[in-house]
Amino acid sequence: MAFTFDRLRADIAAILHEEPEEIGPDDNLMDLGLDSMRVMTLLLKWQEEGMTADFAALAEHATLQGWWEVISARQAP
Repeated sequence: MAFTFDRLRADIAAILHEEPEEIGPDDNLMDLGLDSMRVMTLLLKWQEEGMTADFAALAEHATLQGWWEVISARQAP
Protein backbone atom coordinates (compact mmCIF):
# COMPACT_ATOMS: atom_id res chain seq x y z
CA MET A 1 0.00 0.00 0.00
CA ALA A 2 1.34 3.40 -0.94
CA PHE A 3 1.35 6.07 1.72
CA THR A 4 0.55 9.61 0.70
CA PHE A 5 1.30 12.88 2.44
CA ASP A 6 -2.42 13.34 3.07
CA ARG A 7 -2.71 9.85 4.57
CA LEU A 8 0.25 10.55 6.84
CA ARG A 9 -1.27 13.84 7.99
CA ALA A 10 -4.69 12.24 8.54
CA ASP A 11 -3.26 9.38 10.63
CA ILE A 12 -1.25 11.77 12.80
CA ALA A 13 -4.23 14.09 13.18
CA ALA A 14 -6.47 11.21 14.21
CA ILE A 15 -4.14 10.06 16.97
CA LEU A 16 -3.85 13.67 18.20
CA HIS A 17 -7.63 14.24 17.97
CA GLU A 18 -7.08 17.15 15.56
CA GLU A 19 -8.29 17.99 12.10
CA PRO A 20 -5.70 17.16 9.41
CA GLU A 21 -5.66 20.72 8.05
CA GLU A 22 -4.62 21.95 11.52
CA ILE A 23 -1.24 20.24 11.13
CA GLY A 24 1.14 22.20 8.93
CA PRO A 25 4.08 20.62 7.14
CA ASP A 26 6.59 22.45 9.35
CA ASP A 27 4.77 22.06 12.68
CA ASN A 28 6.77 20.24 15.32
CA LEU A 29 4.80 17.05 15.94
CA MET A 30 6.12 16.67 19.47
CA ASP A 31 4.92 20.17 20.33
CA LEU A 32 1.47 19.14 19.09
CA GLY A 33 1.41 16.26 21.59
CA LEU A 34 2.81 13.34 19.60
CA ASP A 35 4.69 11.44 22.29
CA SER A 36 6.71 8.25 21.92
CA MET A 37 3.79 5.98 22.78
CA ARG A 38 1.65 7.52 20.03
CA VAL A 39 4.53 7.27 17.57
CA MET A 40 4.88 3.56 18.38
CA THR A 41 1.12 3.08 17.92
CA LEU A 42 1.31 4.69 14.48
CA LEU A 43 4.38 2.68 13.52
CA LEU A 44 2.77 -0.62 14.50
CA LYS A 45 -0.31 0.22 12.45
CA TRP A 46 1.76 1.27 9.45
CA GLN A 47 4.11 -1.70 9.68
CA GLU A 48 1.09 -4.02 9.51
CA GLU A 49 0.29 -2.29 6.22
CA GLY A 50 3.81 -2.63 4.83
CA MET A 51 5.45 0.70 5.68
CA THR A 52 9.04 0.20 6.82
CA ALA A 53 10.06 3.42 8.62
CA ASP A 54 11.30 2.92 12.14
CA PHE A 55 11.15 4.95 15.32
CA ALA A 56 14.76 6.16 15.14
CA ALA A 57 14.35 7.47 11.60
CA LEU A 58 11.21 9.39 12.51
CA ALA A 59 12.65 10.67 15.78
CA GLU A 60 15.35 12.50 13.83
CA HIS A 61 12.69 14.52 12.01
CA ALA A 62 10.12 16.27 14.20
CA THR A 63 7.88 17.72 11.48
CA LEU A 64 5.21 16.33 9.20
CA GLN A 65 7.38 17.21 6.19
CA GLY A 66 10.37 15.49 7.79
CA TRP A 67 8.35 12.34 8.41
CA TRP A 68 7.08 12.42 4.84
CA GLU A 69 10.63 12.62 3.51
CA VAL A 70 11.61 9.55 5.57
CA ILE A 71 8.55 7.55 4.57
CA SER A 72 8.49 8.49 0.90
CA ALA A 73 12.19 7.63 0.53
CA ARG A 74 11.42 4.09 1.73
CA GLN A 75 8.50 3.46 -0.62
CA ALA A 76 8.99 1.50 -3.79
CA PRO A 77 9.04 3.70 -6.90
